[in-house]
Amino acid sequence: MDPTSARPAALRFILFAVLLDALGIGLIIPVLPAVVDALNTGTGRETATVYGLLVGTYALAQFLCAPLIGALSDRFGRRPVLLVSIATLGINFAATYWAPTLAWLFATRLLSGATAANVTAANAYVADVSDAGVDRARNFGRVGAMFGIGFVVGPALGGVLGETDPRLPFLVAAGLCALNVLYGVVVLPESLPPGRRRPVDVSRLNPVGALAALGRYPAVGRLAVVVGLTAVAQYALHASWVLYTGERYGWGPRANGLSLMAVGVFMAGVQGGLIGRLSTAFGDRRLLMLGLACAAAAQAGMGLAPTAAWFFAALPLAALGGVAGPSAQSLVTQRVPAGEQGAVQGALASLSSLAAVVSPLGATTLLAHFTQRGPVPYVPGAPLLAGALTLVAAAGVAAGVRRS
Repeated sequence: MDPTSARPAALRFILFAVLLDALGIGLIIPVLPAVVDALNTGTGRETATVYGLLVGTYALAQFLCAPLIGALSDRFGRRPVLLVSIATLGINFAATYWAPTLAWLFATRLLSGATAANVTAANAYVADVSDAGVDRARNFGRVGAMFGIGFVVGPALGGVLGETDPRLPFLVAAGLCALNVLYGVVVLPESLPPGRRRPVDVSRLNPVGALAALGRYPAVGRLAVVVGLTAVAQYALHASWVLYTGERYGWGPRANGLSLMAVGVFMAGVQGGLIGRLSTAFGDRRLLMLGLACAAAAQAGMGLAPTAAWFFAALPLAALGGVAGPSAQSLVTQRVPAGEQGAVQGALASLSSLAAVVSPLGATTLLAHFTQRGPVPYVPGAPLLAGALTLVAAAGVAAGVRRS
């Protein structure tokens, strides 16, 4: 089957695969602490500590495995890598449902993070079947929209299912993976012809080697810095959101849930529908700068917002800032040969995963420091303001990116 003739069905599969990755994370957010608490007997460790280690294990596995999955997709094609990784993710969800011990649970989270790194192959597939320019930015925007939808639907669905059984969301996620594999077997063509594949470069299978290799391509190293700085700011916002709003506005689970749902809806609207028009009007380079400027202004506005109303007013601007990611992805893919898209996407995914490990720790440390009572100034929005400065730095780096 020619991938160009089957683009709509293939892209639907890719988008559903990305949605599953986001759902797989979102589904377990409301129930994983309960599962940890049930298994955390006689260990002498606080449940919160164990939960934090589990989250870190997932991100670390993604960081280590993203280059490998990307390189394998360059060597053997996108289709087998995607189907095998999604099938393995489904098996892993089922194994998590039956997890009898904490050690078992850690093993499943490790495998889950490794297989969720299939987003690298998914992004490479999108680059393979999309025309450069507006079409590519639009399709990467759709990928971003799926993440937004997954993070809205996942926690809500996980909370409802968790009322019956805290482990039930894992079984539902396994069933969704099985359906996606069956769908992919039927509709997903290979997007990378054998003549455009490349051997596996062992030196680029580790994250350090993969990141170092980005400098081989014009402007990609600079764009990778932009992607990394943007991820640092985003994860700082994610990690401090609930703590900050609780400290400053007295928000509880309901208010935070509604605000996060609003963000997901805004982001899905911008990245799923608006980004194509914006890319046509501005082009990828200008749209990247616009997105970074909006994201920086939004984080600064939220960090300084004196009331909850002002905080909510900044959410649409934050969603508009989400166009930066797809624009950067589009610019990267235009500068990389088809047979190396997977390796480059793997390196970028590792960079984002590293930010997911490091940035939350820095953000929560800043929040704790600037909310303690004493001689230190009271600045609860410090993590968001630091994120805004990081985005300004990203915009400064992006300004030096030349035309392809």
